[in-house]
Amino acid sequence: MTSPLTDAPAGVPDSTPERWSPRLWGTLLVLCAAMFLDALDVSMVGVALPSIATDLGLSTATLQWIVSGYILGYGGLLLLGGRAADLLGRRRVFLVALAVFALASLLGGLVDSGPLLIASRFIKGLSAAFTAPAGLSIITTTFKEGPQRNRALSI
Repeated sequence: MTSPLTDAPAGVPDSTPERWSPRLWGTLLVLCAAMFLDALDVSMVGVALPSIATDLGLSTATLQWIVSGYILGYGGLLLLGGRAADLLGRRRVFLVALAVFALASLLGGLVDSGPLLIASRFIKGLSAAFTAPAGLSIITTTFKEGPQRNRALSI
């Protein structure tokens, strides 16, 4: 016996993928872009370290803090970011942290001293520690469990 709406046997769920609306695609693209920037920011500064050292006259030890500042902010506050998203609201935490990330990025581009650059990198890491769990939480609550969520998470 088959289901009247599909050719699938009765009792077997229809595996036809549901079409996503442009709004869902937009949400997913914004979340993916934010997570991409969070991950990229850890490694992209490595390419600029020689230029940073020359322009700001920094030692090798100080250059290490430029890399470590982001990682300390990100890794040290990741659990707090997830908890804050649960308590204060995923969307609110994501948007505020994204705004802080953008401001810290602007600040990092305008500084002319090593300590300020390290501080801006730490603030970027801190804000990324809030955008990452809030973004993943938005994905898991926006997309239905099953193939739709799996597809969104794989993207």
